[in-house]
Amino acid sequence: MSLKLYDVPKSGHCHRVRLAASLMGVDVTLVPVMEMEGQRQGAEYLAINPLGQVPTLVDAEVTVRDSIAIIQHLERTHASGKGWMPTDTKQLAEMDEWFAIASGVMFRGPNMARLIKLFKMAGDHDAAVAMSTKLFTLMEQHLADRTWLVGDRATLADVACYSYVAVANEGELDLSPYPNIKGWLASVEGLDGFVDIPRS
Repeated sequence: MSLKLYDVPKSGHCHRVRLAASLMGVDVTLVPVMEMEGQRQGAEYLAINPLGQVPTLVDAEVTVRDSIAIIQHLERTHASGKGWMPTDTKQLAEMDEWFAIASGVMFRGPNMARLIKLFKMAGDHDAAVAMSTKLFTLMEQHLADRTWLVGDRATLADVACYSYVAVANEGELDLSPYPNIKGWLASVEGLDGFVDIPRS
């Protein structure tokens, strides 16, 4: 049975999973949620993901409903030992920190700024910009003497954090003051198997 990824193309959360799967060489079948009756709030999709959130992965008898959980599941079950997750306990702790950032600060900052400006969602754009500035300052400093977020090779930390930074301009966020972040984005984009996020 093929892996089914319930997907929305411009969602950064969905792109995170598509990118991870492609980099790890895991084949997934995309199921376009926007083509389902009622889309994310339709009965068909809510039966799969009661919260109506995307993405959702169905892997045989296992259903995973969070993008960070999905990329970890793909690594454990289909790409274990290929270096996408570190084995060193210190680096694992660093990985968990970046996963938390991707789910928290990244969501409230670059993601929210993009939702407000590109998708016209109600929200406080100034607050999203302020949160993004804190995040980008942290990342810029962190990347001053390294290529990747954790260790000396690309890991799922880079995958988890890439998508919303890559389309920061769609939230009217300026990356020009952050050359280290721009270099990191280019490094991710140079990986074998890289797939881009649709841009507006």
